[in-house]
Order: sequence, then structure tokens, then C-alpha cells
Amino acid sequence: MIQWSDEDNCYLVGLPDFPGQKWRTHGNTYAESVKNAEEVLESLMELYQKLGESLPEPEINKKREILQK
Repeated sequence: MIQWSDEDNCYLVGLPDFPGQKWRTHGNTYAESVKNAEEVLESLMELYQKLGESLPEPEINKKREILQK
């Protein structure tokens, strides 16, 4: 989840499927916030693997079906 914050004057990035703080990273541009989010996701995945934990199940769009062609 990426949204603009007038208060912080930047894009805030949240990863709601991972427990902890609401906002994980930010960026001055949308592209920068996406890049930073990718780095955070990589770090979280490495941490979960190191701890031997499964990644959390996605909650957003959990019931959304993929249409087959």
C-alpha cells in the first residue's frame, strides 16, 4: 500500500500483511517508494527464512479470483 502524506511530504509505504509498524518505508517520489518497498520486502523475506518462519498469508484481495483466458 502506497499513499501520499501531506503531513510528511512524501509517499508512505505500508505492508499490511506483515505484523509491526503500519508504515515500513517511504520515498520522495512514487518510483522511489516502490524501490524502497522492494528492498524492505527482500529484507523481510530473508529474516523470515533465517528464523525458519513461513511468510504471512496475504489478507488484501484474498478472495479475488484470477480470470482464466
